[in-house]
Amino acid sequence: MKKLKKFLALGLIASVAVGGAFAAKKQKTIKIGFNIPLTGDSPKVGEGAKYAGEIVKSEVNAAGGLDVKGTKYLLEFVYVDNELKADSAINAANKLIDIDKVLASIGPEGSGRAIPAGEVYNDSKVPMITPWATNPAATAGRPYCFRACFLDPFQAPVAAKFASEQFSAKTVAIIYNLEDDYSKTLAELFKGEWESKYGKVVVFESFGQKDQDFSVQLTKVVNSGADFLYLPCYYNHVGLITSQAKDLGWSKPVMGSDSWGSADLVKLSKGAVVGDYFTTHYAAKGATGKTKEFIEKYQKTYGYVPDDVAALTYDAIYIVLQAIQEAGLTGNLKKDRTNVMKAMGNIKSFAGVTGNMKFTPDGDPIKDAVVVKVTPEGEFEFVKALQP
Repeated sequence: MKKLKKFLALGLIASVAVGGAFAAKKQKTIKIGFNIPLTGDSPKVGEGAKYAGEIVKSEVNAAGGLDVKGTKYLLEFVYVDNELKADSAINAANKLIDIDKVLASIGPEGSGRAIPAGEVYNDSKVPMITPWATNPAATAGRPYCFRACFLDPFQAPVAAKFASEQFSAKTVAIIYNLEDDYSKTLAELFKGEWESKYGKVVVFESFGQKDQDFSVQLTKVVNSGADFLYLPCYYNHVGLITSQAKDLGWSKPVMGSDSWGSADLVKLSKGAVVGDYFTTHYAAKGATGKTKEFIEKYQKTYGYVPDDVAALTYDAIYIVLQAIQEAGLTGNLKKDRTNVMKAMGNIKSFAGVTGNMKFTPDGDPIKDAVVVKVTPEGEFEFVKALQP
């Protein structure tokens, strides 16, 4: 019995030693947070962001991790739901910073969440990059805040110019979401550009976030004689507005913005958006090179073509990873956050799946927009590139 006890004791010591050896060899990790809407009015936005994150993580970790000055680090992603609400985005930011101790944050995606949450990240000195927030306020005066998309002061003028030429239009009706910073700002920018260069805005109507019936606004649009309708709204509202407009007899063109780009757009509109145009960040149909590779990988994994949110999130993550590689890691979280921020600010150019981009001192990329047309098959077909 004594021999058996001695044998078991030796075995226990050996197993502890082996376990300790494995623990000692455990690979280092880099923790990055995602402040995204997995629930709420636009869950497809959060889904695309998370799926893009999973693809990046699998690409990097399958290769043994991210090489940071000779040391490999596995990626660890923390996804927190902001419910497409400003207060939830602030809470998510605080959780990622203080509880999860992330090195950097991807998102929030949209301007209505990126603007308030960005203040938290900047005050806490944690680098944040928003893939999809086009309102200038998301990064202005915030050295720790960056973005991977173009800005609305660029999107509005190029959209107005395209609509004027494409539709031979002189008058426009505009409907926007009064409760969303992105929609309201873009509507105002488009209105100002149109009135200064192209013609008249004959209807300028708003709605609330929870509205479902747009008959009052659309009746004014139909009766206005406008040459086209401009809808700088999220895809869930676009689906309702365009289908209701069709029911009221609207058959003229509709021009949209980058918030249209969801795989659910055609389904939610009951096909009403087919033939319409919108400005966006990349065109999936006809893509080549690394963009095509990303699309094929995403489609094979998740069963549908990635929207611009997914593509921009994919680029945003790799911008952060490039900055980490250039900055190096010391193990001091506070110091590493600041070093990564500085490295992000020093990135002069980046070749992403949404195009090549250069960065301004404010952390904003200078890049092309594209116009796509919604096909009967529900695809977003490239029409034209729009340069800054």
